[in-house]
This record gives sequence, C-alpha cells and structure tokens, in this order.
Amino acid sequence: MPRGLLVVLATVVLAALAAMAAGCAGAGARTSPLTGTPAPAGAPVLAVKVDNSPAGRPWTGVEDADVVYVEPVEGGTTRLLAVFSSRLPPSVGPVRSARESDVTVLGAYGRPGLAFSGSAPELAGTLAGASLVPLTPQSAGAAFRRDGARRAPVNLYADPAELLSAAGGGVSPPRDIGFRFGATPSGGEVVRHRDVTFGTAELGLTWDAVRGRWLVEPGGGDAAVPATGGEPIGAATVLVQRVTTRPSAIRDAAGAVSPYAVTTGEGEAEVLRDGRAYPARWSRPTPADPTAVLGADRLPVAFAPGPVWVLLVPTDG
Repeated sequence: MPRGLLVVLATVVLAALAAMAAGCAGAGARTSPLTGTPAPAGAPVLAVKVDNSPAGRPWTGVEDADVVYVEPVEGGTTRLLAVFSSRLPPSVGPVRSARESDVTVLGAYGRPGLAFSGSAPELAGTLAGASLVPLTPQSAGAAFRRDGARRAPVNLYADPAELLSAAGGGVSPPRDIGFRFGATPSGGEVVRHRDVTFGTAELGLTWDAVRGRWLVEPGGGDAAVPATGGEPIGAATVLVQRVTTRPSAIRDAAGAVSPYAVTTGEGEAEVLRDGRAYPARWSRPTPADPTAVLGADRLPVAFAPGPVWVLLVPTDG
C-alpha cells in the first residue's frame, strides 16, 4: 500500500476510534486518553521541559508524568518533555529551555501549558504564535524556585499547581493524541533490554516484570533513575519513534546547532510493552493531528495502560 494512502487510512481509523471513545466519555467514563487509566475529568495538560544531563539527574517529579518525550538537542544530547494531567507532583525539574520541536509535539494536545526556563530569541515568534500557554520565571515567577544544593543551570524547579494557577484557566484538558490501549497483542519479539542511541547519547530500557514497567537507564548500561521517593522510573509502554531531523535556527553557547525533530509525516517505529517488541509505523499528517501507530495488519498497536515514554530517535543515528 502506498505510504500516502497509509496516512489517510490511519487518520480514518483514529477518527473512528476517537468517536467511540467520545461516546464512552459521554456515558461518564473517566479514562485518560494519555494513559488509558482512570484520571480526573477535565484536568488540564501541563508540559515541562526537563534537563537530561548527568548533572541534572536524578529528576524530580518525572515519575508522575502521563507521557514523557525524549527529544534530541544540540551536541548529540537529549532533553525531556514531561506531560502531566492525571497527577501533579509537588515539584518538577530541573527545568530547562524550550526548543522548536516542543511546539510541534504539543500541537496535538490542544492548548497545553508549557513550562520552560527560557529560549533562544529566534524561537520567540514561534512560541508566541503556538497553541499553548508559555509559563516561565518571567510570567509565572511564584511557581519557580532555585535549589541551593545545585549549580545553575540545573537548579531550577517548578510547582505544577502554581504553574496552572498562573495559566489562569487557559489550558485545555487531555484529548486524543493517537494512543490506543488494550490487551497485549499477539506476536512480537521477547525483549528484556533495549539500548536506544541519540547521537552521542544513549538510553537503556530494561523490562521489570514485577513492576510491569520498562525501567529507564539514561546511560544505556547505568542503573535506572530513581524517582523522588526512591523507586526507579519506568514506563508501561515505550514508543521508539524514528524521525528525521533538520537544523533549527537555535545554537547553543558553543555554536552547536539544535536539531528539529520532524514529528509529522510518517516513519518506522517500535512499541515496547509487557517485555515484548512490536514493529510498527507512525503517521501524523499535521501538528494538530494525533499520531497513528499501526502494526503490520494496519491496525493500531495497543499500548499497555499506564505511563508512556516516546523516544524521538533520529534516523541518522
């Protein structure tokens, strides 16, 4: 089947399933479209840009995110975009600056809040015209604090409840972003560990059958990152989404160009759940559309209910 036709088919399938979900919601269901698990009705969506350097770990609050995107940035490194709605931790961080990729990724969420600690001047127009509520130390100062035990720039933390209060009710609740949840699909490959490479950065995933989670190991062979309470951070489902990148207008202090991860169009993917790996393809016509993740049967690959990590892996390594 031609790839263009696959995109159309995926859009139709997602629309039909979304209509079914809306019917269920009308009957009083309180299932989050982000995790497939019970969640407060109408809770707003808040995204926070989080550091992912060794100096910035362990993270705070990331374990409570519904969805976490791992995005390539300059120098072959990565940062996190943690999306919250079902639960709000008391603190999230270290908070870092926004990138062009964030705007496109969040386009499917309606009008979420986006907390970040700054951005390059070249991004100002893009952020101003985006369908999101920017939340920074300048616009929501009371929500941010510095940790005296850490050095800048990895010592800035934010209070999610205060961030949403500063947004003034202008943030939308969760909506269909393309994820489909259900029982473990048939087939797949048994996988207990997977290393994923982003340029010079590596992230490891180890299946923990007791917890029912893929434990996140930022250095590939390193230990899993503990959450604030000491438990390792993990995901019920990991979507390895292979994307093309192009140079953005942003450079770091050393002159390295920040890549823009292209999350529209289509490409190869892999779904990790329940200790198994399922090959797939992803497609997303425009930034406002949900992302379809289809298997070889051209049907959505069911995710395991629970937190989802999306790894935006450059196709060039």
